[in-house]
Amino acid sequence: MRILVAEDEPQLRRQLAEALGEAGYAVDSAADGERADYLIQTEEIDAVVLDLGLPKIDGLTLLRRWREAGLFVPVLILTARGSWHEKVQGIDGGADDYMSKPFRMEEVLARLRALIRRASGNASPELRCGAVTLDPRTGRVRVDGAAVRLTSHEFRVLSYLMHHRGRVVSQAELTEHIYAQSFNRDSNTVEVFIARLRRKLGSAVIETVRGLGYRIEERT
Repeated sequence: MRILVAEDEPQLRRQLAEALGEAGYAVDSAADGERADYLIQTEEIDAVVLDLGLPKIDGLTLLRRWREAGLFVPVLILTARGSWHEKVQGIDGGADDYMSKPFRMEEVLARLRALIRRASGNASPELRCGAVTLDPRTGRVRVDGAAVRLTSHEFRVLSYLMHHRGRVVSQAELTEHIYAQSFNRDSNTVEVFIARLRRKLGSAVIETVRGLGYRIEERT
């Protein structure tokens, strides 16, 4: 899953990017509103951490612009503005959640997990498909209760497919959602990650839909 962090304070932007990266997300960063707008318009983003006080284009203007354009990516607002009417403006402008600075990084991660889970129609915090379970809170994957070690990119591929269970996901879509914009993306590596996942999880877990992509079926 891919997150955009739009925050003008360099140290906080780095801290957010590092924490999200360690939690298994691909992360794009923007220091101003123009860059954030460009990335949301041109890249495949699964959720946004958005500061209201961005230079060039402020966060509230961006949020309203995205919603008016029909972009419904989940947005978590982070801001030093703590007054109630600014929180109301943010929510009414299309934000899905709101946090005031200072904050605990663990809470940011928990709120993002909830936003992504709701956006993909998952009620449970733990994703399950047959014998395979994935816990976004801990980054742990198990098969029949036994822990399975995955690389960061294997985890991202599996996480995206499990968040979108029952739907065919193309190789190009997977590539867009497991790499940050700055990464040298190669769609052929997706095939390698899929092959590794099948070896580790079982050959029947991920189905190849010829000419279209990959699918994990909804199974309990």
